[in-house]
Amino acid sequence: MNALEEIVSILSDDDKQAFISFLKKKNKRQDVQNISLFKMIETDDISLQKNTNSYHALRKRLYNSLIEFIGNRRFLTDTSQEHEVLRLLVVARVLFEHRLYREAFKCLTKAEAKAAEIEHFSLLNEIYHTRIQFAHFDTAPNLNDVIERFAANKKMMEQEEQMNVAYALLRRELSEIYHQGKIIDFSKFVKDTLEQQGVSADALTFKSLYQILFIANEYASINSNYNLLEPFMDSAYSFISNKEALTDKHLYYHIYILYLLANMHFRNRRFTESETFLKKMDEQMQKHGNRYYSRFCMRYFLLLALNKNYSGNPGAAADIAQKALKKHTDADEADSNDLHLALLVFYLQQSDRTALKLMVQFGHSDSWYEKNMGMDWSIKKKLVEVLLHAEFENTELALSLIKSFKRRYKKYLPEVKEDRVLAFVTLVEQYISKPEVVGSHKFLSSLQAFTKELKKDHQDIFVISFIGWLEAKVKRKPVYDTILKRL
Repeated sequence: MNALEEIVSILSDDDKQAFISFLKKKNKRQDVQNISLFKMIETDDISLQKNTNSYHALRKRLYNSLIEFIGNRRFLTDTSQEHEVLRLLVVARVLFEHRLYREAFKCLTKAEAKAAEIEHFSLLNEIYHTRIQFAHFDTAPNLNDVIERFAANKKMMEQEEQMNVAYALLRRELSEIYHQGKIIDFSKFVKDTLEQQGVSADALTFKSLYQILFIANEYASINSNYNLLEPFMDSAYSFISNKEALTDKHLYYHIYILYLLANMHFRNRRFTESETFLKKMDEQMQKHGNRYYSRFCMRYFLLLALNKNYSGNPGAAADIAQKALKKHTDADEADSNDLHLALLVFYLQQSDRTALKLMVQFGHSDSWYEKNMGMDWSIKKKLVEVLLHAEFENTELALSLIKSFKRRYKKYLPEVKEDRVLAFVTLVEQYISKPEVVGSHKFLSSLQAFTKELKKDHQDIFVISFIGWLEAKVKRKPVYDTILKRL
């Protein structure tokens, strides 16, 4: 899929109809091919000669028109606070051009108030620049006050820029940890990076706290060790408590922070604390007319269902997941896939054959899931699929999946220091192909050594779920009960 086709693929049906109308208005004559080409791309039915100069010129014009359309449409339809500020700033500048100074300054005053609420320092900088540019008119506010606010905002903008640089450095380090197996004291690295960039902990904003927690959460996920996050959680509690009066003005980041804290508690098996933060998250999602509800609801339901499942209420977990998937069919596909896989696992842990029907609904290729959901997610899905078919004695298919898994990931997993996944798959393969050796001293010793080694890494709840399945099969115990005993 080329760039033009990729962009067309993200358009909704309403967007496509609006774009055709946009092209009709833009076209200078009736007999043009840009609309025909767009419809061909939309239906994946290109019948034009692709090797002609006229075809490539047409594609280029269509691409440019599409970029222009998306920019215009987003500006017209986006209702975010940032765009409200930007619109007011644009209107103010138009009014200045027509010498309507009093009305222009009223627009700037509204824009400044809204930008200050969301701590959008770069937009505030533009607002102050505009104020100062036209400060010589009698209707302008006190220039000294404007200059003072401008200077204070400039310091905050520089702080944010330094935090963005620090965030970029942390993301790069995270990539090296993931792909090269780099080992560091991550808490110390975060602290040192912030200090090197001149970022003061006292000057953190909701956005910068979110950035730090996001990085820390990703690092813990890579290491399957959420105990590493305790220092960051303490800082987050303190920050939110001190900024409680401002949470409504930073609703998006506040909801995201609450989600990350709820996830951290869940992964550390503190289910009551996790649900406490989920309750706060739900309250925030319903504010401002459910402004961010659709953005976060599937993540909320996923964590709520996981907490219910691993705290001993699998029926409630499955019910929550089912209702959410049925109700929110237009949710982000990645979020839906997460919840869909979780529901499948709930049924698998109960040895319920409904899990087989759910697995069939994953209709994309391995490559698609790796690209769109990430390697870690794709590997977990493949492992779940192996256990699923082993659970219901589809022996040949399970062994075929294992063979395919090893072939696909035998180089990748050692590269990211995840050899233990291959070791686990080998144990599962032995269980499936040679059930007579499962009770042998050699096999039991291998399984015991494997689980003992994992304990050194502060076993993650999802790691425990995989090990628990195999341990249950070896000991001929119920899977779900075995997993709960290991928590």
